[in-house]
Amino acid sequence: MSRISAVELTEFTYVAHGFARDAHGALCPHPTGTQTIPAFHLAIHTEDGLRGDYVPAHSGKNPAIVPQVAALAPRLLGKDAFAREGIWHALRWSQRHLGAIGLSAIDVCLWDLAGRALGQPVARLLGGFRDRLPTYASTTHADRFGVLGSKEAFADFAVECQARGFPGFKIHGWGEGDPREEAANLLHVRRAIGDGMALMIDPACTLATFADALHLGLACDEARCFWYEDPFADMGTAIPAHQRLREKLRTPLLLTEHVRTLEAKLPWLTGGATDFLRADPEYDGGITGVMKHAHLAEAFGLDVELHGAGAAQRHCMAAIRNTNFYELSLVAPGRRNPIPDVFGDYRDELDAVGADGCFPVPTGPGLGVTHDLARIRRDAVSVRRWPAGG
Repeated sequence: MSRISAVELTEFTYVAHGFARDAHGALCPHPTGTQTIPAFHLAIHTEDGLRGDYVPAHSGKNPAIVPQVAALAPRLLGKDAFAREGIWHALRWSQRHLGAIGLSAIDVCLWDLAGRALGQPVARLLGGFRDRLPTYASTTHADRFGVLGSKEAFADFAVECQARGFPGFKIHGWGEGDPREEAANLLHVRRAIGDGMALMIDPACTLATFADALHLGLACDEARCFWYEDPFADMGTAIPAHQRLREKLRTPLLLTEHVRTLEAKLPWLTGGATDFLRADPEYDGGITGVMKHAHLAEAFGLDVELHGAGAAQRHCMAAIRNTNFYELSLVAPGRRNPIPDVFGDYRDELDAVGADGCFPVPTGPGLGVTHDLARIRRDAVSVRRWPAGG
């Protein structure tokens, strides 16, 4: 038995050039801006010398995740590192009042440990059957600084992504949630790219009223969108409103990004409030949780779409039949993806898409990602270890 002997949680920062924050705090492009962004690295060690590592690609969830990981870490000591299902349920119960988001990072880290111990990529342990993932370019939020600040700029960027080979493009619009501005942008982009590219839009819960959501939804119908995601300012949690919206539109809805726990997502399927289920290894219980979501959707004959970029997402998608796209988030013209620069050869960048419009599944053991530990230590702002002083 490989018992967990130590856990280390390191918070560090990195700088993203060419970005600012909009009025709501969302990351958006800026001609000359820079942003110092928080990140974290989790390492789990066993008494027989095994190790798992995890650094999330995007940091928007960190304020919720890091404190929960810190609270859960002491509970891991002495546990069998391969008993992921038992650990998953125990930690989920212990944070049942908090959505158990911190469990996610721990679960991913344990999958990395298992894969490295067995010399196999996580995708193979999951029964993965593909090594190339169709990918859509998912933009940052729109800005008012002149980068992604107009429908013309969005159309130019969509055409650029199309030329690179991406089979899909998703718009994150302006924080003001003006349905007319969003609809005009969406339709302009569709005219620019023609019918050969899947087009999606995610207002990110900025539309204030049902009428606003319906206005943009009808534009989605006209633009022949692949999906319409999280429109309402209800934060994507009101089942009756989305049932009513779905009755009036042809465009499929993608919901449940902001609904925590597998059981809470079930009524969205039974009640016909969404067409696609959303799952995220950083929100929804790690790799173990995502695979449960995929099987839930499969039981209903529906698809699950994975949220965000990252190695964990790629390994999960490799083993899920009922899913369509890998999300390359959050991208903007002329900028590198604002993710930590600690991933070695692993890349989530626009120019890394293949001629087939796909991204690869990492083939190394575990997550297949190496981390620049010296860089993480250099820019660490906090290091916590369990047991204390270990």
